[in-house]
Amino acid sequence: MSGSQTSAAIVVQGLSKRYASVTAVDSVSFSVPRGAVCGLLGGNGAGKTTTLAMLLGLLLPSAGNISILGEDMVRHRYRVLARLGFTSPYVDLPQRLTVLQNLTVYARLYGVRERRQRIKTLAQDFDLVDFLRRPYGALSSGQKTRVSLAKALLPEPEVLLMDEPTASLDPDTADRVRTYLVDYQRRTGATVLLASHNMLEVERLCQQVLMLKQGRLVDEGSPQELLRRHGRETLEQVFLDIARQADTDADAEAVTA
Repeated sequence: MSGSQTSAAIVVQGLSKRYASVTAVDSVSFSVPRGAVCGLLGGNGAGKTTTLAMLLGLLLPSAGNISILGEDMVRHRYRVLARLGFTSPYVDLPQRLTVLQNLTVYARLYGVRERRQRIKTLAQDFDLVDFLRRPYGALSSGQKTRVSLAKALLPEPEVLLMDEPTASLDPDTADRVRTYLVDYQRRTGATVLLASHNMLEVERLCQQVLMLKQGRLVDEGSPQELLRRHGRETLEQVFLDIARQADTDADAEAVTA
């Protein structure tokens, strides 16, 4: 393994996931340096969520290798799970448990010390104090997103995997969450892999960007490198170029088939 890979928090090599005749992720390779914030971009069906699920060990890869914090995530993921955080507005917590009960359960699972104080701090940080005794299932989508963020940050993770972390949040709350994440990453040196459709969010948070199209990694680099390479002024324009090229390629294949 090269020196750049040994200094990386996340190393992915030849990662693929196939479902019968459908290939969701196709031979993807990348690495994320320790302490970096990396954006994972792509249209719907590009393979972002599937990639995150394989990184967490929720899905077994059809091929390839994943290493996080130096551990093989297929064979030894339990060695590092307590050092990882994951948040997604599309993954619900137990509906009947209150917010406090949910956070307490996860704090115990993570082995968080002084968990009452940690939950209190996060409840204040994410404006959840008034909802702690409310069943999770009774919350609005934005409130659930904030609970998911608090859950992911309970163990102060070294690696934070985030799938659309500000989806369903109003602009003010989303901005405050981004500020919190910037402060958290700078304070702890955590490595962050962020899947998002919000290009302004990616430009603000990320030093590295991975562009997926139809399950394949088609481009990568810093936001500035991608803008120069594509001759664009914003990441949204780069994103649209790649997404629309996917549509053009599909139309061309249909015509020649």
